[in-house]
Amino acid sequence: MRSLSARALLLKAMPLFIPASQIFKDELLSACHTQWMELTVVILAFVAGLAVRHLGYPPLLGYLAAGFVAHMLGLGDGEDMKPLADAGIVLLLFMIGLHLKGSELKPRYVWGSAILHMLIALPLTTAVIYAVGTIYQPLQFETAIEPWILAFALSFSSTVLAVKLFEERGESDSYYASIAIGILVVQDILAVIYLVASSGHYPSPWAILLLGLPILIPLSRRFLPLLGHGELLLLGGVIFAMGAAELFEALSLKGGLGAIVAGMLIGHGNRTKADELYKQLSGLKNLLLIGFFLQIGYYGFPKLELLAVAVVLGLLIVLRPLIYFALLTAFGLRARTAWLTGLSLFNYSEFGLIVAAIAAQSGMLGQEWITTLALAMALSFFVATPINKKAHELYRRHQKHLVIHERKERLPEEVIESLNGAKIAVLGMGRVGLGAYRSLADAGHTDIVGIEENYAHTKKLKADGVNCVHGDASDRDFWERTSLADCDLILVSLSNHREDLQIANLARDIGYQNVLSIATRFADEGPILERLNVAPYYRYADVGRDFAEHSLHKMQERMTSKADSQQGTAS
Repeated sequence: MRSLSARALLLKAMPLFIPASQIFKDELLSACHTQWMELTVVILAFVAGLAVRHLGYPPLLGYLAAGFVAHMLGLGDGEDMKPLADAGIVLLLFMIGLHLKGSELKPRYVWGSAILHMLIALPLTTAVIYAVGTIYQPLQFETAIEPWILAFALSFSSTVLAVKLFEERGESDSYYASIAIGILVVQDILAVIYLVASSGHYPSPWAILLLGLPILIPLSRRFLPLLGHGELLLLGGVIFAMGAAELFEALSLKGGLGAIVAGMLIGHGNRTKADELYKQLSGLKNLLLIGFFLQIGYYGFPKLELLAVAVVLGLLIVLRPLIYFALLTAFGLRARTAWLTGLSLFNYSEFGLIVAAIAAQSGMLGQEWITTLALAMALSFFVATPINKKAHELYRRHQKHLVIHERKERLPEEVIESLNGAKIAVLGMGRVGLGAYRSLADAGHTDIVGIEENYAHTKKLKADGVNCVHGDASDRDFWERTSLADCDLILVSLSNHREDLQIANLARDIGYQNVLSIATRFADEGPILERLNVAPYYRYADVGRDFAEHSLHKMQERMTSKADSQQGTAS
C-alpha cells in the first residue's frame, strides 16, 4: 500500500483542527476583550483621579467613582481587581508594622485620647445607626452586631489623608503631627485585634512556633543593609510582606496579621532601614490600593435609603474634631495643638472599608453596607479637606474662643521657652539648619538659638550641647510670646515652600523689619519670597559656592600647616 503524502494527511486531518482552532480563536478574542476592558477601567480611574485631584481632593475619591461608573457600564468585574486589592491591603498592613514606634505610643495623651475617642464615638455612632434602622423599617438589621461593626469601621481616621496633609504643609515633623500619627497607629492596632478576633477559626497547632520569630530581629539588622537603597530593597519589602502573609495563612491565621508582624520585626531590627523601606513602598502600596477602591465600586451603587444613611453618617463626622479637641486639651495640650490634631483626624478611613469588607466576606455584614460606608467616607473627605486647608487661618480667627479651654497646667512639651535674648535664630534644625547654626557658632557668634518643631529632636540637640528650644515657626503665639521678631537675623530651613510663605507672611504681619533668610529648593521660589522682603538662599545653586569657600579654607589651613612644619624643620 502506498503511503499518503504529507498534503493528503493534512487534508484528512483538517476537520479535526477546525473545532480546536475555533476554540482557540474564541479564547483569544475573550482574552483581548478582557484586557481592553481592564485597560479602559484603569484609564477611567486615572481620569477620575486626576479630575478629583484638580479640585483639591484626594485621588482615591476618583477611584471610588470610577468603580461605580465601571459597574454601571458593565466594564470588567470586581473579581479582576481582587489580586491587586489583596496585595495592596497586605502592603498597607506591612507598612503599619514598619511604622510602629514605641516612642509615638508612649504618651498617655496619645493612647488615652485614641481609646477614649473610640469609647465615645462607638456607642454614639451605633445609636445613630440603630435610630435610622428603627425609623425606616427596611433598614432593620438581621443581627444586633451589625450596627456595632459599622460603627467600629467608622471609628478610624484616614492615615493616607493625614500623612498627605502633613507633607503638603511641610509639617510632617511637627509636634501635633506626631500626636496624630500616634493616635492613628493605636487605631490600627485596635483594628488588627479585631481582624484576629473575627477570623472565626482556631489557628494550627504549629502556629505556636511563631512565638520564636523575635529571634530573627538580629538577623534582619544585619541582612537589610545588604539590600542597599534601590529596587532590591523595594523587592525585599514586597517578599517579606507577601511571604509572611502566606506563612500565617498556611497556619490558619490572618495573612494581614503576618504582614504586620513582619513589619514590626524589621522596624525593631533596623529603624533606619524600616523608615527607608516605608517611603519606598508608599507609592507601590497606593498604586495597588487603587484596585481595592475600584473593587468597592463594583459592589454597586447603594439604594436610595442607604444613600440617605451615607449622608447622615457623613455629616456625623463633624463631631470628631470636637471630641478630639476636648480630650487633648483635657490632657494638658495647648488649644492650637489640639485644634490642628483634631482637624487632621477629621475624616473616615479607607482602613474602615477594609474592616467592613472582611466582615462582609465572613457573612457578618451585608455587602450593600460597604458602598454605603464608601460614600460616607467620600463625603467626610469633601467636608474635611477644605477645612484642613484653612486650619491655621481658622485657629487665628477663633483663637480667643479656643484658648479658654486650655488647662492652667501644661505638659512640658507645650511650654513655650524663652530665647534668652538671642539675636540670631535658626528655624528648623535639620541637616541644613544645624549646619548653619554650627557655622555661625564657629564664626564666633554666641547669641544664637535653634528652634525645632520636633520635640524628640529638640531634646537630642539639647543633650548634644546645642542651644535649642521647642517651637513651631508658623505659630503666631510662639512669635509673640518669645519676642522672636526682636532678632537681628532669622534663618529659615524647612522642607516646604508653602510653609516658607506662611512664615514670611507671618513675619511681615507681626512687623519684623530685620533680615529674614529662607533656604529654598527651587530657583522659581526665590522671586516670590523676594516680594515678601525675604533673602532667598538656593540650596542646590548656592551650595557650590559654599562648597568652594569651604574647600579653599581647608586648602589655606593645610598650606599654613605645611609652611609652619617646613619652617620648624629648617630651624
